[in-house]
Amino acid sequence: MATISNFTVRDGEGQEVPLARFAGQALLIVNTASRCGFTPQYAGLESLQRQFGRQGFSVLAFPCNQFGAQEPGEAQEIAAFCQKNYDITFPLFAKIEVNGPRAHPLFNWLTTERPGVFGTRRIKWNFTKFLIDGDGRCIARFAPFTRPEKLRRRIAALLG
Repeated sequence: MATISNFTVRDGEGQEVPLARFAGQALLIVNTASRCGFTPQYAGLESLQRQFGRQGFSVLAFPCNQFGAQEPGEAQEIAAFCQKNYDITFPLFAKIEVNGPRAHPLFNWLTTERPGVFGTRRIKWNFTKFLIDGDGRCIARFAPFTRPEKLRRRIAALLG
């Protein structure tokens, strides 16, 4: 059975990062964009990180330019934007694709584990969120309009 630990991603500098590094943690994996109507959710994501980070939780952000070309920048630009505007402390990975033939295997797995409404695997927009438990299983999917603050109870329950 696949878990989050089976995947490797690239950080903003292009270095490979095995997600096994996050084994045992609860995670919230999000496809993000800097020029989206949902971009202010970065503040809510950072709030979750600061509240639960010391308890074994992390947000993992994956910039994506597949929706309305709302993430056109390079990795350094994206990181600078997130730092300046939201002072993020959670990992921001390299820009990826989440749908289609070039979709990252991580997102193929996430969407297979937790299909969207009506069983569709396709991610509809930026800021789709996937909640991962401490065993590395994808246990929930949340639509872009679900504000991060609404997930506090679910995350707290996972952390015990």
